Amino acid sequence: MITFSSQDVVKHYAGVVALARGNLEARSNEVVALIGANGSGKSTLCKIITGVVAPDEGQLLLNDQSVSFAAPHEALRVGISAVYQELSLVPTMSVSENIFLNHEPLSYNIVVNRRAIRQKTQSLIDLFAGTVRPSLTPDTLISSLPPDEQQIVEIIKAISQDPKIMILDEATSSLDNRQVTRLFELIKQWKSQEKAIIFISHRMGEIFRIADRVTVLRNGRTVDDHKTDDVTEKQLVNLMVERDAIEFQPASSLDSRISELGQKPVVLRVVDLQTDILKKVSFELHQGELLGIGGLQGQGQTHVLKALFGAIPSDGNITYNEQALISKHPTHAMRMGVAFVPGDRAREGLLFRTSIFENLLLPSWSRYGAFLKIGLARKDANKSAESLRVVMDGIDMPVSSLSGGNAQKIVIGKWLQRKPSLLLLNDPTKGVDVGAKGEFYELLSVLQKSGTSIIFYSSDDEELIGLCDRVLVMYDGRIRRELAGTDLSLVNLIAASLDTSGEDWA
Repeated sequence: MITFSSQDVVKHYAGVVALARGNLEARSNEVVALIGANGSGKSTLCKIITGVVAPDEGQLLLNDQSVSFAAPHEALRVGISAVYQELSLVPTMSVSENIFLNHEPLSYNIVVNRRAIRQKTQSLIDLFAGTVRPSLTPDTLISSLPPDEQQIVEIIKAISQDPKIMILDEATSSLDNRQVTRLFELIKQWKSQEKAIIFISHRMGEIFRIADRVTVLRNGRTVDDHKTDDVTEKQLVNLMVERDAIEFQPASSLDSRISELGQKPVVLRVVDLQTDILKKVSFELHQGELLGIGGLQGQGQTHVLKALFGAIPSDGNITYNEQALISKHPTHAMRMGVAFVPGDRAREGLLFRTSIFENLLLPSWSRYGAFLKIGLARKDANKSAESLRVVMDGIDMPVSSLSGGNAQKIVIGKWLQRKPSLLLLNDPTKGVDVGAKGEFYELLSVLQKSGTSIIFYSSDDEELIGLCDRVLVMYDGRIRRELAGTDLSLVNLIAASLDTSGEDWA
């Protein structure tokens, strides 16, 4: 028998509390579901359990003995394995090479036994026989596989070491119904083999279908634990919501705000927008409107923004200011007054080895002529930094010298230099401190009053509720529900984000 628990686990990231009191217990012959809204701490807790990150406080107990893991291989050594949302596969390697990476069977303890690897890989693939294509073989390159089969390889990789405790973090998100059914059959087999399963899913129906218990996280704290038979969907949704959450705008003003927007012109019409993720997404945006996009992470929100900006291929009909917006490339969108602020400032938003000045002017150098008017450019850059209240030693300092919040101001500021009429924001306040967030909210209000239309994806549900005029809740590449007026509540947003019955939960 196996018992594993986390007790009062705490984790901070750059002063932000990711976990304040993470408690979870997993036992042999049982599936425990771990649920919570965006940012509740689910993934952080799982990464602590598997040794990916170290806790700041609290302890982990395995069979009542305290354990700690400095790295994932230490957790694997005691039988803890995980399947994460972000695949860990190497695209240029084969299925068998990925599955047995770093634990290859050896002949005479010296030479890799490739025949044994292929045979073992094939037996693992056979667990999903009838739900995958015949072309999925031990020698198939990962890069040639569709998302569902890559997810199955990730699951196979996790079970290849016969773990005692398995974490499945959104492992069904890319699978079709047949594959999910087969996975659940395997989970029941693993239970009978005295394995302990920790199951994370945004599909409420799956939780009631496979889990024996449900543990609820809210704002980094474990708030309740129930047997699945003793709780309802509505009770679980209510447990995920902080009832005394701060409201940015009074509910009484929401209906009147929607009425005001209805009198303003529609500047953007999107009809049947499709990508490899999006499935016929349609909506309208009014002048000066702040339109939120919500839902659990990875449901297509970022694809909407990137498709509108021309950063990814898409199909559909998009009309912007009565003109067809066929954004096959970002330069076309920029010419039409569209700006895109990415959420990952390290990889997409900034050149960290260059100065604040150069970063602020990145999209706008052409405005300063073939023979650069450096004096005018510096004046504009200084004015922009001052208006955003960037705390810095000067615009010639490297952008890497800035705090996270001030660096994000530069990401936004470089696009505001172009005075966009449509601003696309991709989770811009993630990892930003409270003070910088407040200044950012003020900036959004100023932009709205000037007539700028804004589409705003945020992984912070309370932020969406507090700031936005309407929120489109996405699920599985589609708009599941539009929330506006007095329907725009945290409990309705969370319920719409999950695979629930869809009733009004307020």
